[in-house]
Amino acid sequence: MGQGNPPLAAALARPTVGVADVLATLEAIGAALPPADGVARFNALYLAMTRAVDGAIRDARFEDPAFMARFDAVFADQYFEALRRDLTVPDTVSRSWRALIDRRGAPGVHPLQFALAGMNAHINYDLARTLVITTRELGGTVATGSPRHRDFLAINRVLAETEATVKSQFLDGVIATLDHALGPLDDRAALWSIARARDAAWTHGEVLWMLRDTPLATAYETTLDRTVSLVGAALLV
Repeated sequence: MGQGNPPLAAALARPTVGVADVLATLEAIGAALPPADGVARFNALYLAMTRAVDGAIRDARFEDPAFMARFDAVFADQYFEALRRDLTVPDTVSRSWRALIDRRGAPGVHPLQFALAGMNAHINYDLARTLVITTRELGGTVATGSPRHRDFLAINRVLAETEATVKSQFLDGVIATLDHALGPLDDRAALWSIARARDAAWTHGEVLWMLRDTPLATAYETTLDRTVSLVGAALLV
């Protein structure tokens, strides 16, 4: 699909240095994809959440705003890189992202399922790796109870309201009239929580930080990728 979508390729060619770059790229991706595309459904949710984080940074709600701004950009670039790879070398896309990308046009999948599958890949797989990448770049360590960890937890609160609002928007419309179909989807939406996923991602990030520069780090990432892909596949059933 990618080679036949020059606007998407152009969007992904943008540099990702700060939050403003992330927002511009997310908006460009949204404009380049058909609205019903499963990746577009995730992109819409991610854009709303990035706007919320950007607002929190501007409002000085973090102890280490420079780290959080760079962290946000590095994190987003993991998603952008998955799309770049899908355009150029699809066989190298992580299993986590492949779960969504391979089903992005599947019939009978609700928009919320696509959005949650994308968040699953991005948080459960990308976030731990982003902690290590950004900490290497800016210095310091990945430690529970640190200012950066407190900022990480503060984002959970920033995202909570946005998550609830966007989920309700996805659940609006014709499916809301189908009580027999809505129950299972509601259950899936309730069971998959961004806050819980982010808490687990911090733990995975601590482990990857301790394992950095060892062969076990690659093995751990591979296992994590495989596990996350299984969750993604289940979310899209």
